[in-house]
Amino acid sequence: MATVRKFQVTFDCADPERVARFWCEVLGYVMPEGSDCNAQDPTGDGPRLYFQKVPEGKVVKNRVHLDVRVGTGLVGDERLAALRAEQARLEPLGAVHLWTQLADGEEESCITMRDVEGNEFCLD
Repeated sequence: MATVRKFQVTFDCADPERVARFWCEVLGYVMPEGSDCNAQDPTGDGPRLYFQKVPEGKVVKNRVHLDVRVGTGLVGDERLAALRAEQARLEPLGAVHLWTQLADGEEESCITMRDVEGNEFCLD
């Protein structure tokens, strides 16, 4: 059986260029010259993101979402501070805070947000 090594994440959206620019800012990705609906990791390591225009709007919670890993290796107050700092960076870009899940002894803190078209994602 073949192993998949590269994959693309596709977003359905009303305004592909707006959503692509948002995710480029979030992840440090770039849009290839002449493209307004692709986002690529400049190192080539991360998956390509593709943004396609669809006529229908988002109506329910995402079945799949991205986790933006800003707290990797951090625990407790240090982790929460890193997550909140990233939240503060993303809100002026159009992200919306939904809720904060505080550490409970088993799971560490995480913050759930929405992107500029309402797609949920987590700061983890």
